[in-house]
Amino acid sequence: MATWLVTGGAGFIGGNFVLEAVARGVRVVNLDALTYAGNLDTLSTLAGNPDHVFVEGDIGDRELVAKLLAEHRPDAVVNFAAESHVDRSIDGPAAFVQTNVVGTLGLLEAVRDYWKGLQGDARDGFRFLHVSTDEVYGTLGETGKFTETTPYAPNSPYSASKAASDHLVRAFHHTYGLPVLTTNCSNNYGPYHFPEKLIPLVIAKALAGEPLPVYGDGKQVRDWLFVADHCEAIRTVLAKGKIGETYNVGGNSEKQNIEVVQAICALLDRRRPREDGLPRSSQITYVADRPGHDRRYAIDASKLKDELGWEPKYTFEQGITFTVDWYLEHQDWVKRVLDGSYRLERIGAAA
Repeated sequence: MATWLVTGGAGFIGGNFVLEAVARGVRVVNLDALTYAGNLDTLSTLAGNPDHVFVEGDIGDRELVAKLLAEHRPDAVVNFAAESHVDRSIDGPAAFVQTNVVGTLGLLEAVRDYWKGLQGDARDGFRFLHVSTDEVYGTLGETGKFTETTPYAPNSPYSASKAASDHLVRAFHHTYGLPVLTTNCSNNYGPYHFPEKLIPLVIAKALAGEPLPVYGDGKQVRDWLFVADHCEAIRTVLAKGKIGETYNVGGNSEKQNIEVVQAICALLDRRRPREDGLPRSSQITYVADRPGHDRRYAIDASKLKDELGWEPKYTFEQGITFTVDWYLEHQDWVKRVLDGSYRLERIGAAA
């Protein structure tokens, strides 16, 4: 049985990845600091499962990470741990630098030392996979897509911190020989998404009858990647990726933000219509744009398809329908999240 150390495995993408990995017969040691976006409710179905070991802790705690590596002897480390909300990075960039840069450095140092002590097949087969974002590439015009060779040009404190972590991962490969892989993904959506991000926030506010805030003119374009497709891509890169390489992961689903909001409204109108009969699109409210808001992201994931055989299985229409239905069926999960440190806030100037 393979053993993976997964960091940030109580978050949105990490939590989905852990659930799928354990279901596929992988033993997972899950290290998460349980900051505001970490949620053990996401992992409730794994309670008592001997193939899931949860440890509350920080990736920057080298002593703890070294202890976990020595005790559990993982075949791979998959690093999801990150502060990830752009608005929060604008208001408080220091936390992003601490986790995404300093924390990643501490993790890399501990993993390097562990890997150096491995022998034979264990050493040859070990991988460190770093999960990152397409936001490190900056913004695009009306045409073109990000490729793995697009120069980095981050525009927010969040994307700058992730760019720095990507560079550290690359440096540890070239300097120390650490067998690393990096994935840069587009916007994820799906079950267990923390409700400060666009799609779950719109669902929650729409159901509450509140205004649905949309930045600027709402025509910012993002590529949307269903989280199950992303998890499959990560497993594919982990199994078949070339050491030292970067792979872009996209959903082939470019949408304007306003189109995403309208799609959610239309689904909710069919699934959970308003008592007054008005369409939920009547709740849409345009608010002042985010400082430095990137206009368009688009991912060219052809390298991943051509070299490793991965492509997304879900269209946006399939994925958003599944997602809306999941949130409607799991309002207890949403309620427990909202009863905690997070409250529905305006996603206008700040969050």
